[in-house]
Amino acid sequence: MPRLARAFLIALVLAATAASAQEQWGGFRGYGYGRGRFPPRLPNARSFDGGFNFCRLMYTSVRREQGGSGWTTDYPDADINFSIRLSELTKTTISRQPGGDPNHLTIRLNDPAMFQCPFLSATDIGTAQFDEAEVVALRAYLEKGGFLWVDDFWGPYAWEAWVEQIGKVLPPGQYPIQDLDRDHPIYRTLFEVAELPQIPSISFWRQTGGQTSERGEISAEPHFRGISDAHGRLMVVMTHNTDISDAWEREGEDPQFFFSFSPNGYAVGLDVVLYGMTH
Repeated sequence: MPRLARAFLIALVLAATAASAQEQWGGFRGYGYGRGRFPPRLPNARSFDGGFNFCRLMYTSVRREQGGSGWTTDYPDADINFSIRLSELTKTTISRQPGGDPNHLTIRLNDPAMFQCPFLSATDIGTAQFDEAEVVALRAYLEKGGFLWVDDFWGPYAWEAWVEQIGKVLPPGQYPIQDLDRDHPIYRTLFEVAELPQIPSISFWRQTGGQTSERGEISAEPHFRGISDAHGRLMVVMTHNTDISDAWEREGEDPQFFFSFSPNGYAVGLDVVLYGMTH
């Protein structure tokens, strides 16, 4: 991101944080600390009010990755914080609960409510396994115009596991995975992103004295990849060997972590979500 754009984004996020501080200290959830395992927020008849819902995909994990916790990885703070920043840094209207908190949702693959979510997020996806019914449902969702972003999975083993699962949904002969090169418009939907940043979890960053590659040499290069339909519409975006959503989840926990990673993490997040919602 150019220096001026980065400074502008930092100023916006800091101003938004200051404006929200009174609400935060009054018990508002979010702005920093990951709170471990929280129950899923399943949709109901009042969940979809025309605003943006951050919809997180629930899936079954069949193995464990170091530092991950399956579908709950980065949940729910990343969902809450990103929704707030999306409403503050763009003109997007977000769905809110009666108390004012973002109306973020968790979505099962076999839930018809998935088709009311134009955007789905999934983390630690290298541990997932889809059954036959879930494969059919996810394929229908994506072919009907849905958009899936998978993030925070590291190294070749997690990558190969994910490729196997998404290959069941979108056969690679018809839907190949391709690198999103720097000339792709997703890099400049709102902010100019020079390259995909490698963002570690805050715990790994602290434990290693500031390193960013969570699997050492085998995850040294972050990858920005996608799957498109026959008309070139992106259906799936993959940010591999990076944890973009930790830049949102832990934005208020450590100033150095914030300045090192959160502006670029939000720039990528806003570009990806706005691109997916408008194409």
